[in-house]
Amino acid sequence: MLVPEDDGRPDRPRPALRLGRAALALLVLLCGLTLLAGYANKERCTGPEFNEWGRSEPDYQKRVYGDFCYSDIQHLWIGRDIDRHVFPYLQGGITETGELSGGSIEYPVLTGLVVWLGALGATNDAGFLLGSALVMAPFGLLTAWLLGRLSGWRALVWAVGPPLVLYAFHNWDLPVVACAVAAVFVLHRGWGRDGASRPLVSRATVASVLLALGFAFKLYPGAFVLPLALYVLAGGGRTEDGGHEIPREHRVRAAVRVVMAAVVTVVLVNLPFALFGYEGWRASFTFQQLRRVDITTNSVWFWGFRPFSDPTNPDFQGLVDWLSPTLVLASFAVACLVGWQRHRRDGVYPWVQVSAAMLCGFLLLHKVHSPQYTLWLVPFLVLVRVRWGWVLAYFVADLAMGVGIFRWYYAIANGLPSGIYDGFAAQAVMLGVWGRAALLVGLFVAFLSAEPAVDGRIGAGALPSGRRVPLPTG
Repeated sequence: MLVPEDDGRPDRPRPALRLGRAALALLVLLCGLTLLAGYANKERCTGPEFNEWGRSEPDYQKRVYGDFCYSDIQHLWIGRDIDRHVFPYLQGGITETGELSGGSIEYPVLTGLVVWLGALGATNDAGFLLGSALVMAPFGLLTAWLLGRLSGWRALVWAVGPPLVLYAFHNWDLPVVACAVAAVFVLHRGWGRDGASRPLVSRATVASVLLALGFAFKLYPGAFVLPLALYVLAGGGRTEDGGHEIPREHRVRAAVRVVMAAVVTVVLVNLPFALFGYEGWRASFTFQQLRRVDITTNSVWFWGFRPFSDPTNPDFQGLVDWLSPTLVLASFAVACLVGWQRHRRDGVYPWVQVSAAMLCGFLLLHKVHSPQYTLWLVPFLVLVRVRWGWVLAYFVADLAMGVGIFRWYYAIANGLPSGIYDGFAAQAVMLGVWGRAALLVGLFVAFLSAEPAVDGRIGAGALPSGRRVPLPTG
């Protein structure tokens, strides 16, 4: 059953349609079918034979590129001691040349645990892909359910969108996306029977913990703690009497509590690994620091500065190592400041929109822009009411990148013509790189000027006027 929520005010954007239980179940079912399609696409590259290391044969390298069914999951079965079922980080390390060993992998600790769980019982890369899919699929379904509760049928952008087919099982990104979306849900809907009627500080604290858990999966949700804290510092949502959820005298303490909840969570999650296997734990961060801008990073840094961006040019690589994070942080600052200006005008700090813009800044300016990062962005295309043209354009550019990059790698690996005038693959890569870059700039602005795409039950903080709407208990 679809129930529109509206209070009749002409200045309020049209709310989303609330999904009933049957509609939510259908949405999750559709997401499940999309996940099955995503798994089937990656599974095409497994078997039918396996060598002594459990690597799929024959012609593994040609198949994963030529048939664009490559996945990091299958590929990393060999080279990280995953095939030996080594518990991650505890005995690991990294060489001066950036080679990981002893169970260390290039991801934060919670992703390392997901990798280890997915490998349990696997004897080859096909079993590892299947195990990883079984571990991660519930996170994809949970994300669909949460987005459906928050934004109605707009959640189909996640549930049946091409990125979920291309990247659901490309890497280990579904858990971190679920953490980020769950944080939005908890802040604006609460949990249990009390729901959004719980005190805002309690909801914000739990949301901060979820963002910190996301940080322990793939880092990027940790950045959203800042706009969340600013939302609390600004008093949260507006009440019907024109005030704010948090009195002025309590706001600073509440904002500090939100930040400290994230810090404590990150420390508690990482501390056991740092104590019992410091070198292995530290190696995951060192790997990212040592990673150079090259043909595999897909970023504007490599393509925008050819031929100076060659990985053998230490001066350029050193420049990017500090300039890229500096510009990323600058984009964060701009997004937060624009959000504060909106708060001064509207009375509510738009923390979801600011978080979305911050992610755009990161994707554009970070030295690595892997294809599967699109999964990080898609929930914000659901949660923020940007025009559908943005969604369609980004999906087109992403599809060009997701397909073109591996066809291009295939041409290079097999000595085929691979120049920009030699075929569609290289042209698709350029369309993907520069199309995404241009769209991220546009989305940065569009997110900061948009309203949330949420239904009327979401609570005080998400409504433009801040009117507090109690959550039904039935």
